[in-house]
Amino acid sequence: MKFYPRRRRSAPAVIIISLIDVLLVMLVFLLFTTTIKNTPALKLELPETSEAPKPGASTEKPPLIVTVAPTAPNYFIGNRAITAEKLLSELKAAKTNDPQLRLVIRGDGDAAWRLVVKVLDFAKQSHITNVRAFTKNKTP
Repeated sequence: MKFYPRRRRSAPAVIIISLIDVLLVMLVFLLFTTTIKNTPALKLELPETSEAPKPGASTEKPPLIVTVAPTAPNYFIGNRAITAEKLLSELKAAKTNDPQLRLVIRGDGDAAWRLVVKVLDFAKQSHITNVRAFTKNKTP
């Protein structure tokens, strides 16, 4: 009986380039087909942010600041209390004086959202496009 010596078989080669191609195609497929779910019921604590602008950081013309308070009188321009009806005419007059007017809404966290929306609506009626909101820095 004659025995033949076994030849050692080499280990199978893994072609890594093809594997990377397949994984990349799968990753792209998953990115395009995955949907991100928005949770509709979030508890919001307004207005706080860690990216609040620093006071005096800008060299531009100062913006028109409208303060929204939770109690009557609800609206202030500077330190002057103003009614909702008068606010619209004030915003229109300010816009005609300065076409590049910047409006900043400084709303109290306890103020009703409808009061802030009313200011936004008045800004839209006055054709003011640069509207922002003041926030305070979060305390760590």
